[in-house]
Amino acid sequence: MTVEIEDKVGEEQEQKNGNASGQSRMNAPAQNAEIGGAANEEQTAQEGVSARLTEDVDDTPETIDDEETLKRPFFKRRAVLVVASIVLLVGVIVGLRYWLYARSHESTDDAFIDGHIIQISPKASGYVSRVYVTDNQQVKACDLIVELDARDYQARLQQAKAALQAGLARQNEARTNVSLTRATDAASVQQASATVRQARSGVQSSQAAAASSQGKAAQATSAVSTAQANLEQARAQVLAAEAEATRSNADVERYQALFSKDEVSKQQLDQAVAAARTASAQLDAARQKVAATAAQLNEARSAETAAVETARQAKTQIVGSQAGVGEALGRLAQAETAPHQVAVSQAQAETAGATVEELRAEVEQAELQLSYTKIYATEDGRVTRKSVEEGALVQIGQPLLAIVPGNVWVTANFKENQIGRMAPGQPVDISVDAYSDKVFKGHVDSIQAGTGAQFSLIPPENATGNYVKVVQRVPVKIVFDEPPDPKHMLAPGMSVVPEVSVR
Repeated sequence: MTVEIEDKVGEEQEQKNGNASGQSRMNAPAQNAEIGGAANEEQTAQEGVSARLTEDVDDTPETIDDEETLKRPFFKRRAVLVVASIVLLVGVIVGLRYWLYARSHESTDDAFIDGHIIQISPKASGYVSRVYVTDNQQVKACDLIVELDARDYQARLQQAKAALQAGLARQNEARTNVSLTRATDAASVQQASATVRQARSGVQSSQAAAASSQGKAAQATSAVSTAQANLEQARAQVLAAEAEATRSNADVERYQALFSKDEVSKQQLDQAVAAARTASAQLDAARQKVAATAAQLNEARSAETAAVETARQAKTQIVGSQAGVGEALGRLAQAETAPHQVAVSQAQAETAGATVEELRAEVEQAELQLSYTKIYATEDGRVTRKSVEEGALVQIGQPLLAIVPGNVWVTANFKENQIGRMAPGQPVDISVDAYSDKVFKGHVDSIQAGTGAQFSLIPPENATGNYVKVVQRVPVKIVFDEPPDPKHMLAPGMSVVPEVSVR
């Protein structure tokens, strides 16, 4: 009975305490008034309970203790003090732990998932023939995602290859011309050298012939002089023979006259006749010798004329031979320009080679342009913002779609008074708003060297106008320690709350 009464009294007291705690959130004067009223009510209730206990229960020592307990104020009761002590101790422990945690951790709700968003754009213009991906499709690196109409680029490639073949033919021709020029020029030099030697030999031969002709002309002149002298001598002999013949004939006539008178003998007459005949014969011989000598003189004169003409011709041949030497020297000089001609041929060959290299570059460019008609994924990721369709005309640099790789990180914009103790490598607990059941682990990777406002499109100019100090935000890059989890997709732009352990 006593226990039931105590339980009832305790329930009434707890109810009153609950009402008192509800009213404690009001202002202090009202709360004190209510507490005083509650105390009076409690005292009145205790007196009523004591009266009932006095009537129903015997005056035992236990009853007396219960009465004393009921007469105490509520906040001085042992159970209340124990509970209050426990609550206070728990509050102190929780507050201390929160203070220690807050002292060693920095957190912000201005944080988002960040990552590379790769824009896929064509390097060549044309009509889209095939599209191999759809929105939000997972692709691998080097997967074919878009294909353009390649017929125009194939025609350009064939044209470039044909031009390259023509350039190679011209290069081979130029190289052949170099070899041919070297061989031809070497032969020309040898031939010109031989011609020079032959012309010089001809000059020497002409000079020797001219000297011989001059000698013959001199001999002919001497022969003419000798023939002239012989002719004069023969003519003198003719005169002597004529005189001897005249004398002999006169002697014959005289001896005939004397013989007719028998003054001389027949022998003497015969001797006179013989002498006359001998004189006549000598006269005839002298005359014939004059004729022969005259003929020899004419022959010598003709020979002299021929020798002089031969000498003149020999001199003319010397001049011609000397001209031939000059011509041969000119050909030799022209032939000796062979190195220059070879150099010209080599320059032409090098020009042809450079043209071939240029055409090869054009072929490579055409092949490259043809390869641009097939667009491949650059990295593993998911297709987003797809705006390309089959049959569309696309231009160079036009965005077709975007690929979001799985490699993401957190960009947390901490206040500038929060990063004083932050350093790369510090552990971070990352809570993603999309997943309340999982906390991701990461660490601080780097801190941006500048506030976000400083790198904005229009940075603030604090040196102008009125200045109002605003706490700045500094971007901090936080990377995940765990590999991407397919069950928990992390995409750029998702909100997160990072807690950095700065101690």
